Amino acid sequence: MSWTETTRLQYRRSGLRYSSDMTDQEWELIAGFVVEDRRLGRPRATALRVVVEAIFYIAATGCQWRMLPKDFPPYSTVQRYFYRWRDTGTWERINHALLMQAREAAGREASPSAGVIDSQSVKTTEAGGPRGFDAGKKIKGRKRHIITDTGGRLVGAVIHGAEVQDRDGAVPLLASIRSSFPWLRHIFADAGYAGGKLETALAKLGRWTVEIVRRPQGTEGFTLLPRRWVVERTIAWLNRNRRLAKDFEASIESALAWLMIASVKLLIRRIAMGVYP
Repeated sequence: MSWTETTRLQYRRSGLRYSSDMTDQEWELIAGFVVEDRRLGRPRATALRVVVEAIFYIAATGCQWRMLPKDFPPYSTVQRYFYRWRDTGTWERINHALLMQAREAAGREASPSAGVIDSQSVKTTEAGGPRGFDAGKKIKGRKRHIITDTGGRLVGAVIHGAEVQDRDGAVPLLASIRSSFPWLRHIFADAGYAGGKLETALAKLGRWTVEIVRRPQGTEGFTLLPRRWVVERTIAWLNRNRRLAKDFEASIESALAWLMIASVKLLIRRIAMGVYP
């Protein structure tokens, strides 16, 4: 990536122990979601900020749990908190709150009214779990199905076997965000979502409009398509986290948690710097 002198200073994190660590301002954005008031039991001996930074370190570097550096808490402790926050939907709640905060700071309504949908097929490993074969991409693994707002912020995601076609995977994805974002009813999508099958399925979820953004006829190679490029850029942003280079997880729940962690890490940095795409 090319940097200008201005953006180099904005994104430099040389003052931190690891570049995946948080600044004080970034920690304040999410501290209220992970720090719990405990009136019973032993006092907590582990600083939760360091636990979150350890999770961000794994997301950024893609290292195994046992390879976590020794200046973090024991990997089993970090793993225990990861599973707790995964099972309670903590990362989804943080992402939801940060999304609305970022939109309001950018002068937009907190809840988006339009979204951009796309999917990414990724290979899985020997860890096991649900998987399938994407005949179009020739990939055996899972498909990350995401929807963003028109600025590229992650609104929702589901993960399923790569054999599921885009028009079929869109239905559970849109159903999962219907109550959280009740005003989002217009979707921009590529030709993989075209056809009456998706419109019929969405009619059971309420009133939706799907706008297909097609490539101009006669174009070859890379073409910047209106609206569609936004969600593709978000996928590229998330893939800067090496934990997402493949799907290393044995469960769909863990795979989705790492996707949300990558989004949260991106949002807190943008909000702290005052950068809103």
